[in-house]
Amino acid sequence: MNTFGRILRISVFGESHGPVVGVTIDGLPHGIKLSADDFAADIARRQPGKKGTTPRVESDMPEIVSGWFNGYTTGAPLTVIFRNANTKSSDYDKLKDIPRPGHSDFVAYHKYDGYNDYRGGGHFSGRLTLALVAAGVVAKKVIPEVSITAKLIEAGGKTNIDEAIEEAQKQNDSIGGIVECTATGIPVGLGEPFFDSVESVISHLAFSIPAVKGIEFGSGFAASRMKGSEHNDPIIDSKGTTATNNAGGVNGGITNGNPLVYRIAVKPTSSIAKPQQTLNVKTGKTESLTVQGRHDACIALRVPVVAEAITAIALSDLLLIERTRKNR
Repeated sequence: MNTFGRILRISVFGESHGPVVGVTIDGLPHGIKLSADDFAADIARRQPGKKGTTPRVESDMPEIVSGWFNGYTTGAPLTVIFRNANTKSSDYDKLKDIPRPGHSDFVAYHKYDGYNDYRGGGHFSGRLTLALVAAGVVAKKVIPEVSITAKLIEAGGKTNIDEAIEEAQKQNDSIGGIVECTATGIPVGLGEPFFDSVESVISHLAFSIPAVKGIEFGSGFAASRMKGSEHNDPIIDSKGTTATNNAGGVNGGITNGNPLVYRIAVKPTSSIAKPQQTLNVKTGKTESLTVQGRHDACIALRVPVVAEAITAIALSDLLLIERTRKNR
């Protein structure tokens, strides 16, 4: 559904071209200092403007409408909304009957019997990552001792990201990328064996980011080509510090005190100006589709701050679970 978390529960809502998008955060501790200005830096990092991003620019001014009073969280559900204004819904009229290859258009049409809001991808749009970023801003305040950073390390199979984007734009095409996220300052002991392992919780949230197709922790898939003597991380002190970090900061699904490191694979944007063959659901015949409108040539450019947000959400919930378990 649209809600995630055990103690810190977030619910996202809205559509790309609807009146608003937003998030409700329940289970948030009271007394956390918060203002609309706190959202500015991360929201700006998610916004377009760089080469390779969509020309659609919204103000993205947060409105805190519940769970907040006199500059502090109250303990009631906190709701933050963002109003949509810069929409060009007519760009999507054709897509009601002619779904984009690689996008959610076709499955959404069938799942909701054609009642889905198809404008801009509706509830399936990357626009909803704004709600995740907002939740991440708040979640970071629950874990102030943890530092989280993410960066795009590869796009279109190249480390020269500008070159890769320029090449894709010349071809009226799009490219994907790899985003690496690192979190430090995490205490030993967060996470649960099996179903609520740190990897499980972060992965669940990572796949809520539209376009994410894969994830790996630490050495990831490279571990399959290593020997145990190569992959094992020697413990060098009583804090659990290891000489290497092939485990990515997690053993047995539980944080080990070393940096948490993971990478996510982001697919190319489905909306491209290059002609593609697809089905017309009204006629039942295939035809050529050239997508119009404003789209990202590389959506991965805007994913790092979203990765930081979902990491903060996961770690905050796991920390609150651990405090409850130990009656703290």
